[in-house]
Amino acid sequence: MESNRHRLAMNLLIDSVYAALAPREDFYASGNMFVYYSLAQIKNRDFHGPDFFVALNVDGKKERQGWVVWEEDGKYPDVIVELMSPSTANVDLTAKKEIYEQRFSASHYFVFDPFDPQSLQGWALQNRQYVPLQPNDKGWLWCEALGLWLGTWQGQVLQETTDWLRFYFPNEQLVLLPMEQERLRAEQAEQELVIEREKQDALRAKLGELGVDPDAV
Repeated sequence: MESNRHRLAMNLLIDSVYAALAPREDFYASGNMFVYYSLAQIKNRDFHGPDFFVALNVDGKKERQGWVVWEEDGKYPDVIVELMSPSTANVDLTAKKEIYEQRFSASHYFVFDPFDPQSLQGWALQNRQYVPLQPNDKGWLWCEALGLWLGTWQGQVLQETTDWLRFYFPNEQLVLLPMEQERLRAEQAEQELVIEREKQDALRAKLGELGVDPDAV
């Protein structure tokens, strides 16, 4: 990873896609993992490790130390995201894009610089060629393979506050991480308690106006 923000961005995408696709187990998502696709590639040490990828219709519980295509029945990743930096942007937009298009035939490819919220670009494979995806009014891109939007979200991850790349459901609701889901449930429970207390206080006040002892009811 180029920086701590790149590492956080990668982990956020992985956690987000698992939250979005749960309880499915027929997919595998990872990041910064080499994809091995030929013996010649290994001989030439021509390794390619996408910063983030998702492979669909595979055994999600299988343990893997790398994505070895010939051990996955010829399966390549379906969705790939490269987290760009000034030192990798040219390769991500040219050589890697060509490999993911021509060799991997990955259905969707996205690039994003975690330090530039306007840098999101994406392509969908059509007739073995990548066609640029058109953003919606929020600048998000639709990933048909996952049935999710990919777009930026401003907030804090650990101790860094910036615009992060995250997944959104088709209705444009943010895919919440497990920790965020727990926090939301806790906030909703607290709100329900507050509302219930207000109802009880209002009832006691009304009974008092009527000359009825609330504690005797």
